[in-house]
Amino acid sequence: MSNLSPLLRMEAIDKHFNGVAALTKADFQIARGEVHALVGQNGAGKSTIIKILTGAYRKDSGEITFDGKRVEFASPEEAQNSGIATIYQEINLIPYRSVAENIFLGHAPQQFGFLDWSRMNHEAKELLRRFDIQIDVREPLFAYNTAIQQMVAIARAVSFKAKLVIMDEPTSSLADHEVDTLYGVISQLRDAGLSVVFVSHKLDELYKVCDRVTVMRDGHTIATSEMTKITKLELVAAMLGRDIQTVRREGQTSFYGTSHVTDYTLIKAKRLQAGTKVKDVSLAVRAGEIVGLAGLLGSGRTEVAKAMFGADQIDAGTITVAGNPVRFREPIDAINLGIGFCSEDRKVEGIIPEMSVRDNLTLAILPRLTRSGIVDEVRQREIVNRFIKRLGIKTSGPEQKIKELSGGNQQKVLLARWLCMEPRLIILDEPTRGIDVGGKADIQMLIRELADAGLGVLMISSELEEIIEGCDHAFVLRDGRTVADLQRDALSEIAVMTAMAQGESTSDGRFE
Repeated sequence: MSNLSPLLRMEAIDKHFNGVAALTKADFQIARGEVHALVGQNGAGKSTIIKILTGAYRKDSGEITFDGKRVEFASPEEAQNSGIATIYQEINLIPYRSVAENIFLGHAPQQFGFLDWSRMNHEAKELLRRFDIQIDVREPLFAYNTAIQQMVAIARAVSFKAKLVIMDEPTSSLADHEVDTLYGVISQLRDAGLSVVFVSHKLDELYKVCDRVTVMRDGHTIATSEMTKITKLELVAAMLGRDIQTVRREGQTSFYGTSHVTDYTLIKAKRLQAGTKVKDVSLAVRAGEIVGLAGLLGSGRTEVAKAMFGADQIDAGTITVAGNPVRFREPIDAINLGIGFCSEDRKVEGIIPEMSVRDNLTLAILPRLTRSGIVDEVRQREIVNRFIKRLGIKTSGPEQKIKELSGGNQQKVLLARWLCMEPRLIILDEPTRGIDVGGKADIQMLIRELADAGLGVLMISSELEEIIEGCDHAFVLRDGRTVADLQRDALSEIAVMTAMAQGESTSDGRFE
């Protein structure tokens, strides 16, 4: 790739939001006629650097050179008119307009001041034919499946005579045979001299379709390499911020805390399938056990948690609670069986910011505190005060708005919301993300105490230390499948990372 001239250079890009650095001296470069992968975990800076390139955000400092000229696009439209097309994970076309109209939206051919329908339909048909797609372009877009809609979005990019096409998780909603078609289209774009930025969390895809890869982490550019010169394990290590040689030397990390795992299985999921993200997942949690659920971004961890809580419906597989088969139609079914769930995004799916600590804490138990539509405020106050004290929630009082609390204390309120329900199992999705060091230690100690008291804990975490040091047992997911079942004595960083990078499905009956 070093022989190809650069189409895009982004050098020393800085970007802050409310004083918090999103990008720090970040670099990105792509050659002409190259397919270049951009990878990283949540918060790595991928979306920010793309939005700066396409004019959605303004950079604080740094330099961008595109097609030999220094640029700073003021809007996505300006970037598009200059030859940069972006195809987002969620297709942003107009479903009730025809395929041809979607392709030429904003730049449709005209004759004598009127829309030239014949020419537009003909050119749309020819564009799609380049990608071996033969459909009636006069039909509305919604008449076709997601794969066809994705191809229409690509054809639209080509119709703008784009020089650079950015594809954000383009295969997330596609079936396997549709993915193969997309690979062919990407190869055609490369052969035609176009460059493609390919954003994906699926490692196998990167090695099939990309020439080079750039890894971002915490707003920094960590590494750029030809795909043939970096192994999957090395790629995972770079994304997670681990040093392979150090991990290999150190091996298993010591487990901190006392384990009181029993033989009583609280919940077991076997060969779960749900939507497009959960394809074959099996796991189990026993009383007194902290079970870790590990995997890279997009591996299906959150989707598994939601399926086990009834927030998402399962398409196949079984869930048993205390040995009894269950079918959760909605979260209340899981709650009634003693299951609680703290979601990953506490601001969007957890707290109600304008409500008080009291109201947020007792939200789940409110039906038990209500009789004839009237809340028993004495019982409510007793519960709130007990959990504020028990969990050490730092607040000026129960009536303080929860949005005024620190992230760690907000998380404690959400934990208290479920603990006051006296659950037997609690699912925690990234329980310490975005929390300061002191708050993080408090949450981790609390999780250990809950397990010591006999509660089952299923904990999703992107931090290897939390999985290795905090869990009695861990399951690793890769592309929606369970690829490793690691007991305490086999739980190490190298084992988890190897499973993330190379693991094959382990749903072979061991979960009977």
